Amino acid sequence: MGLFSGIGGFELAFSRHGAECIGLCDIDAAARAVLRTHFDGVPLMEDVSALRSLKGADVLTAGFPCQDLSQAGGKHGIGGTRSGLVDEIFRLIDEAPRKPQWVVLENVSYMLRLHQGRAVRHIIDRAEALGYHWGYRVIDARCFGLPQRRERVVMVLSRSEDPSRVLFPTGYVTPNFDDRVGPVDLESIYGFYWTEGKRGLGWVKDAVPTIKGGSALGIASPPAIWNPVTGDFGTPSISDAERLFGFEAGWTAPAESVSGRKGARWKLVGNTLCVPMVDWVAKQIAAPQGLGASVREIDYSARPPLAAYGYKGRRFQVDVSTWVAHAPAPALAHYLSQPLAPLSLRAATGFYKRAQESTAIRFAEGFLESMASYIQRADRLMASS
Repeated sequence: MGLFSGIGGFELAFSRHGAECIGLCDIDAAARAVLRTHFDGVPLMEDVSALRSLKGADVLTAGFPCQDLSQAGGKHGIGGTRSGLVDEIFRLIDEAPRKPQWVVLENVSYMLRLHQGRAVRHIIDRAEALGYHWGYRVIDARCFGLPQRRERVVMVLSRSEDPSRVLFPTGYVTPNFDDRVGPVDLESIYGFYWTEGKRGLGWVKDAVPTIKGGSALGIASPPAIWNPVTGDFGTPSISDAERLFGFEAGWTAPAESVSGRKGARWKLVGNTLCVPMVDWVAKQIAAPQGLGASVREIDYSARPPLAAYGYKGRRFQVDVSTWVAHAPAPALAHYLSQPLAPLSLRAATGFYKRAQESTAIRFAEGFLESMASYIQRADRLMASS
């Protein structure tokens, strides 16, 4: 059963491993339109706080709201009105006559830093109080070959099994990328966020930074892509954005039937999770491989580590990277199937102005010069038309 189902990433992945979805829940009408299309016949509820049963589910999944835990959000923490809905998950588990054997949760990695990790500590305490063993780790979507830098915390709870056997089957997997700004590689293209400029560039080589849901007004906020050879700046199509999460192109198209907002599909995509990541978790749950990484007792005075687990009353931090598998290096240029939409003159000009004023970030050599030339070309084109 899925709570906060979004566009069905959890459900799609688990179905590939023989799971039958017996219930879905999401309060967003556009998301429900997508779910009805792809999971026809599955009971679909709206408000998690109105639910009274988990229908005897063996596995419960939930990508609970991140707005209060995100670096780009209000940072109200786990007590916020949105992210605090995670307590509805534990209410339902507590009330269930037969509790789920497995619970899989997903959220932003910033929750480990915000308020000294209060959110993850809260979830761990609630899980242990209900008799669950737990494990979590930060996973980067690029380890599955997806050219999107999207780091998310995946938490697995189990009534009887040791979650470390699910989340840490191998030792340290070394990422095959370098996220430093560094010199420009003319054989690569670069992703960044045009809405930034003074703080944080979201700079990524051969990939895009974390795709966001856009503004509260439904204004789409796709990342920008720079080709240093041609000097072009553009944004990917919504279809390629869906593919950057592991969905087929057009997956969110049903949302257009219930929402008149241009950015409705971008909001759904930006708030979803990467299907290959869940696919890996589902595979591990079906056939746990054992703990393959080094561990040590957790230092309770420190901020929560990037990976940890608790079993039979003891808590350990685990020495692993954000990669769980060896995959080819992300190749954004070969991944995109549709032409980029040129970055508007207004967007480019606004970013360039903020970037010039910034003293907090360093740009790759030639990047701002290329942006200036792009603005001049776009300005001339607009004047001539």
